[in-house]
Amino acid sequence: MESRRQFVLGTAAAGALAWLPATGALAQAKGSRKIVLGQSVPLTGAADQIGLAFAGGSKLYFDAFNGAKNNPGYTFELRQVDDGYQPAKAGENAKKLLADGADLLFGFVGTASAEAGAAVAKHEGAIFFAPFAASDALRGEAGSGVFHVRPSMADEAFKMVRHCATLGQTRIAVVAEDDAMGRAGLAAVNQAIQELKLAPLVGSAFVPVNSDKVDAAVAALGKVQPQAIIQVSLFNSTAAFIRKMRKTGYVGSFLNFSVVGIDPLFAALGKEISGVVVSQVVPSPRSSATPIVKEYLAAIDNSDQTASYESLEGFIAAKTLSEAVRRSGKPGDKAALQKAMASMTDYDVGGFRINLRAGVRDSVRSIDLVTITAEGKVVR
Repeated sequence: MESRRQFVLGTAAAGALAWLPATGALAQAKGSRKIVLGQSVPLTGAADQIGLAFAGGSKLYFDAFNGAKNNPGYTFELRQVDDGYQPAKAGENAKKLLADGADLLFGFVGTASAEAGAAVAKHEGAIFFAPFAASDALRGEAGSGVFHVRPSMADEAFKMVRHCATLGQTRIAVVAEDDAMGRAGLAAVNQAIQELKLAPLVGSAFVPVNSDKVDAAVAALGKVQPQAIIQVSLFNSTAAFIRKMRKTGYVGSFLNFSVVGIDPLFAALGKEISGVVVSQVVPSPRSSATPIVKEYLAAIDNSDQTASYESLEGFIAAKTLSEAVRRSGKPGDKAALQKAMASMTDYDVGGFRINLRAGVRDSVRSIDLVTITAEGKVVR
């Protein structure tokens, strides 16, 4: 993990030093158009392991694209800046990135940070592409400049709640972090329960963001005896809650939104991760039979990065953006690019389909629920 941190932080700093002054148009570099992408991401702070992986995967693709011999006449400059998982800082970064010449905003990480970045993009008339863990509130009207690579939180919640119902687990509770992500996830679970016509939640509790201060939540949910607990939280609070809940004798299921991050959760829980279910919105980074994963793993082999779901999602987001630029036929023309993105409702990125205009129920997208073994093995 330290090597990944050094790799991404080092390249982000180098990118900052290479910034060009705002020109109102695409920069030119050695006869090739340069498409500048502004990304605010938590390289430090509560969600740094998720941010580093996602940022690293996206940079991995753009570096490979820029280094290809058959360059199409344009390159990408990815300007990655740290927001420490602080939405106010993400909003400030968004303003500065656009003011300093970014052609669009790409890959913001975190629900509140994505909302802050999207608000700036809307005000400036910019495209906001591929936020990680954005709330469903950003899946708005058709004319919106926000485009999603991952499915909605409602889709993930629906998959988990339906899974519980299939197993006869009708007593469901939610533990969520006390922030925008947690509240959005709780709302998504309640929506899924209503759609599936199930009994209301038996209980819900909030915990501090990425903290081990979960005793009150454990006590509250222990009293209502749920059969399954859906968690909307980062890995530290998720691990602390699972460990302490099990110490009370609880033997029910734990299900998690994809934002938890399997690798950091395994690092935090160790063998106690056994039986935990995690929703995943991209293919397994070890499924080399899937073309996009094969391409990703080939790029990983030429780097010091480690394969992960979050890194693969960053790689997929970057490749999808590259395809949108190609389809636009006019690199740097925002209207043409937005039109191209709006038409990508069933794009095959390489054995995996993406709908950039997905609403809160994306029937095309497949979401996997995976179980983690005590050894950290992922079982579908």
